[in-house]
Amino acid sequence: MRISIFAVGRLKSGPEKDLASRYLDRFAKTGPAIGLEFVRMIEVAESRASNAETRKREEAAILEKHLADGAALILLDERGKALDSPAFADLFGNMRDSGKRDVIIAIGGADGLDPSLYEKASATLCLGKLTWPHQLVRILIAEQLYRAVTILSGHPYHRV
Repeated sequence: MRISIFAVGRLKSGPEKDLASRYLDRFAKTGPAIGLEFVRMIEVAESRASNAETRKREEAAILEKHLADGAALILLDERGKALDSPAFADLFGNMRDSGKRDVIIAIGGADGLDPSLYEKASATLCLGKLTWPHQLVRILIAEQLYRAVTILSGHPYHRV
């Protein structure tokens, strides 16, 4: 199963980018053994439209161009469902085992995600009740993807 991350806004060089890259590299190296492949990080510039609704609509249109037919869309949203790490791993393991070929994890812009995306989403998740800067969200999701691989493969990285 091929996994991509779609993010509104570009991550500049620095410790946040380095840490996210480190976890994505670990995921890319360990995931294929259990059928999970990291494909790409899709970064798009924030819309410059004058109002939030138009910005969200424009950003959603770009995301939809990257969404392959039959792909699962996972939205990261503060109103989404909070999962623990084993449940997060199970989500990906179950999608893989059910024959899902492509998954895109979407990190919206500062205004959030367009309402039209929620109808298309296979899951809407949150990373806790706190609000996180988008730079940290990338690190958190990258680490959780790596952690999911270690959980699914029985590696001792995840300790309870």
